This record gives sequence, structure tokens and C-alpha cells, in this order.
Amino acid sequence: MKRFSAGVRDSGVVVTVPTMGALHRGHVELLKIGRRSGDCLILTIFVNPAQFGPGEDFSAYPRGLEKDLKVAEEAGVDVVFNPTVEQMYGRDFKTYVEVEDLSKKLCGLSRTRHFRGVATVVLKLFNITMCHKAVFGMKDFQQLQVIKRMVRDLNLDVEIIGAETVRDNDGLAVSSRNAYLSVKERRAASAIPRALFEARKNVGAGMGESASIVEGIKKILATERLLNPEYVKVCDPETLEDLDSVDPEKGALIAVAVKAGRTRLIDNVLV
Repeated sequence: MKRFSAGVRDSGVVVTVPTMGALHRGHVELLKIGRRSGDCLILTIFVNPAQFGPGEDFSAYPRGLEKDLKVAEEAGVDVVFNPTVEQMYGRDFKTYVEVEDLSKKLCGLSRTRHFRGVATVVLKLFNITMCHKAVFGMKDFQQLQVIKRMVRDLNLDVEIIGAETVRDNDGLAVSSRNAYLSVKERRAASAIPRALFEARKNVGAGMGESASIVEGIKKILATERLLNPEYVKVCDPETLEDLDSVDPEKGALIAVAVKAGRTRLIDNVLV
């Protein structure tokens, strides 16, 4: 992979789209953006054990390389990099990257080592693919901010491109984990985007207090007994610090994590 990238870097812009596979329409949009953003498009597929905590779904995480390769070909990908765990971490791996503060907010409250695993593997993928640019989805907004901060703090010569969240007809953000949902859970999960869109409308109409915004979201989520909110936050888009109210000039991120049955879903809107 490094030999290939070294051979094309001098004559063109290398763009990497890091994924864990099980590609869906959201990934396809990332690949389209990547295709437009450079000359050589690399898709990485690696289910990263370092970002899964105890009891999480590493072994059950959906995998389908044959289908993913077909999607990659149709999207105009030049190279698919699909390493093994042994190739990425070896037998005595000891070095990790941790972005402090940002990694402790939102999902980091319950997934304490998740973003350490994300930052570490993304830095490795940047070094291996030797990319000029990389594309990430805004559905995983905290992940995007963590990676941007890592790039800034470590002086990496990689441009990070954020892509808008892709949604299904019912508003639910597309995600590999949606495959875990039963029909009833999927129907209930549509309340998540409904609550977020209602909150965005309310902020546009003048609602500014975070407590009122959060209360409104929780009220809508409570209409579905299969949903169990983990967090509902109104926070600063840069630092992810909780906000007491929305600054009309700076705006805010409204972010949620919700269990639908046993499946953990995240979503957000910028206001």
C-alpha cells in the first residue's frame, strides 16, 4: 500500500476514505466526494478491535467484503486496502493516540477507550495510505472533531473533509448498525430524527435554552417504548462542551445517543 501511494503522490492528489466495511449509501456519498476531491481514491476496510469496548459488537459487526468490493468498483475506487488485525497491530502493539477532552464528551462518557482506538487506527491509515485528503461523515460528528484535532495537534499534512449525514426516507441516518434493528425497532427509531428536526425548528423559532431543547427531544423519544436515550446534549460544535443556551451567531450541536432495543444509534443536527 505504501509503495503504491508513494508512486502516485507526486503526480496526483491521494484521497482516503476510512471505513469498517458493510458499506451503505452514506459510504457511497463519502466515496463520491473523495472521487471529486483528488486523483487517486483509496478505500480502507478494517474492523478495528481497538475501538470496541468490553461487551460491544466486534465479533458480530456486519462484514461483507464481496459486496463492499462491488460497491467500491461502482464508485470509482482505485484501491481497496483491507488489512488484517495482525498486519495492523502485530503481537506486541503498545502505542496509542489519545485526543484529550474531546474524547471524554458525548459517546466518550460511556465508551471510555473508543476514541483512543479511532485516533490510533486513523493515524496509522493516514501513514500507510500517505493521503493528502480524507473524507469522514458528519453523523459521527464527535469522531470528525477528534480526527480534526489530532491532525491539527500533530501537524499532519492531511486535509479533512466532512460530509453531510445521509438519511433514509423516514429520516433515520444510514448506518451499518441499522441492520441490527427489528421492524418494530426500526419504526421506533424514526422518532430520533423527528425529535432532532423538531428541535432545530424550535431553535429557528427562537427557543434558545438548552434545558428546553433537551426536554422537547426527550418528550418525543419517550413516545416510543423501545427507545432508551443514553444522552441528549446541546453543545459547542468545536469543543463539545455543554451549553446552557444556543448562541445565535456561533450556533450549537444537538447530539443524541439512543438504544433501540439493544442497538445503539447516534445522530445529530447543527443549529
